[in-house]
Amino acid sequence: MIEVDLEEEKKEIIRRYRRLLRHAKPVLKDGDAKIIKKAFYMSMEAHKDMRRKSGEPYIFHPLEVAQICVSEIGLGTTSIVCALLHDVVEDTEIELSEIERAYGKKVATIIDGLTKISGVFDQGSSQQAENFRKMLFTLSDDVRVILIKLADRLHNMRTLESMPRDKQLKIANETIYLYAPLAHRLGLYAIKSELEDLYLKYTEEDSYTHIASKINATRDARNKFIRNFIKPIRDELNGQHFTCEIKGRPKSIHSIHNKMRKQNVPFEEVYDLFAIRIIIDTELENEKAACWQVYSIVTDYYQPNPDRLRDWISIPKANGYESLHTTVMSGKGQWVEVQIRTRRMDEIAEKGYAAHWKYKESKNGDADKGLEMWIGKVREILEQNDTSAIEFVDDFRSNLFQEEVFTFTPKGDLVTLPNGATALDFAFDIHTEVGAHCLGAKVNQKLVPLNYKLKNGDQIEILTSKKQRPNEDWLKYVVTSKAKSKIKDSLKEEKKQFAAEGKEVVQRKLKQLKVPFSQETLIQLTEFFNVKTPTDLFYLIGKGKIDHSEIKRFNEKKEQEHKYRRVSDPKAMQSKIKKVREDDYDLLLIGEDMDVVDYKFAKCCNPIPGDDVFGFVTVNDGIKIHRTTCPNAAELLSNYGYRVVKAKWTSSQDDSFLAGLKIIGTDRIGLINDVSSVISGELKVNMRSITINTEGGIFEGEIELYVSDTEHVDQLIRNLEKVQGVVSVSRHT
Repeated sequence: MIEVDLEEEKKEIIRRYRRLLRHAKPVLKDGDAKIIKKAFYMSMEAHKDMRRKSGEPYIFHPLEVAQICVSEIGLGTTSIVCALLHDVVEDTEIELSEIERAYGKKVATIIDGLTKISGVFDQGSSQQAENFRKMLFTLSDDVRVILIKLADRLHNMRTLESMPRDKQLKIANETIYLYAPLAHRLGLYAIKSELEDLYLKYTEEDSYTHIASKINATRDARNKFIRNFIKPIRDELNGQHFTCEIKGRPKSIHSIHNKMRKQNVPFEEVYDLFAIRIIIDTELENEKAACWQVYSIVTDYYQPNPDRLRDWISIPKANGYESLHTTVMSGKGQWVEVQIRTRRMDEIAEKGYAAHWKYKESKNGDADKGLEMWIGKVREILEQNDTSAIEFVDDFRSNLFQEEVFTFTPKGDLVTLPNGATALDFAFDIHTEVGAHCLGAKVNQKLVPLNYKLKNGDQIEILTSKKQRPNEDWLKYVVTSKAKSKIKDSLKEEKKQFAAEGKEVVQRKLKQLKVPFSQETLIQLTEFFNVKTPTDLFYLIGKGKIDHSEIKRFNEKKEQEHKYRRVSDPKAMQSKIKKVREDDYDLLLIGEDMDVVDYKFAKCCNPIPGDDVFGFVTVNDGIKIHRTTCPNAAELLSNYGYRVVKAKWTSSQDDSFLAGLKIIGTDRIGLINDVSSVISGELKVNMRSITINTEGGIFEGEIELYVSDTEHVDQLIRNLEKVQGVVSVSRHT
């Protein structure tokens, strides 16, 4: 057992508290230090007997969350108090009413928004989604709830090392699914990048370590290149009496990893590994002109790529981000991204929403307007509170869009919508009635259908008709939550009527089959018919889109698959589905006690021995095994973390597993023969199928084959890459 030096711990707690006060000093008003001290001692007393998984005293966590709020987000006294107390209501005996008496209504409201919901949840619901929805309800009143939650999540990710593997996967995937996009949407780029990097560290450690080591190994050469690149620009800027800071910084590990994966290239072939940032000190009224003047100087020395100019100064992003981006060709034949912005813009880019408060008084509010509109849209989603929590989170996520499209009304008013928005989205954004009666649109004077995808600069005139009414197909044409919710509202009355008829049919049919009409049966029926909710099922049956005779087929299938009954939680699962296999195959050990149980492989990612995997308890299909890099992992682990169980390979025997390889190269006579001989001849691998497409001298092939484990796949890839003409080989699901 590790001995704890309590005296040294006390000293460290006081050191961290004093550091917090030191950083907070610039924002403190009279009496603030006293309030923070009171919150600190209350938190320390409440958490005095608690320790984190790492063994550290629990008070370290609220202190570090408060430190992030001050140093990295730029929040003030109220947020420091809330950060120090954010876990006391949830984890200790202290009641919310005590917080309100001691610190006031505002602090109590924020802490309530940060407190997880306790109690029993319906089998079909998700506790994570319910908590996320609760937190967002408070955002309507105070955005600091989200900012403190992001600080809390960032510290949890920084200290994830001490958590068990299944918890690491759940927390990391929840972070990439919800919190990183949220940080991006609030303009917290530094926090967003760190959350993404930490996600990669805990889900794909080998990739993370590989890229991190490559970045470190190339640091000296990169710094020399940056020095040579910026020297003529710096000299010219000094000559023209600009006061500025120029720095080069590598892109985040996560963004480099994404580029390597999407472009299917090694680290060395990712051309924009870093960006040059020029930060100008200038008066507010000169900002725009100064940035364009610096752009002119940069492009005097280096040739710009006309397709890579991004002007977020004239029209800031919806999260308030302002900057001028260009990509130029260096003297050594390498593309370099250059970002030009003022000191104010840089602070907003780093600290996001919080930095707006600092500048709000001194600006006309153009950039703020985008954020206020977004908060307004969040309120709209919150008002449509009749969906399940999981539907709500999906809907909300779809609005954390990373790109916007800028369009105009016939009178020239700017309308900003998410990338992928259609003419119908535009109509609903103008007004609900315009959307509901939308017949089509004219874009740049040309007639287009409802599902026309908008492009930057489009000028749109909506055509309406009193006879037009929304129909279900419209939901496929829109991406904004406002359009979706208004279309759903319009369809609701019609749906209610059909759903009532369908429900009667289902009740009658189940009674005939002697099956109880229960919540459990309804969940199984929705899974069987692949619909989201029982109401959807009733509606489809009521409208005749699903034949009621299919319910009999459902019952027959249910009886056959009796052994795969739904299990509500992992502990109950162990007693219900534990079944030891005696066969000498590769097996997965699953569950807290790592017992050998029955499982199936998920078709979405086709795991094989050696892959890093997790088990997921399905409704009707027992345990499904997914790779941790599965495209569906983030959603499953975010919304249904309680149904995830540990999974681990026990051994590698002679069993075979289906894997897919993608091969790209230059076409030549005899190439397929050489590839086949490597697969079948050298490594004695059985192929299931091979498809090759050639065009313009380039071939792309997909091969399905049987392998024993990931090492076998890696060996195969290495051998295939040696074949003349093969450019790249990668595994695909």
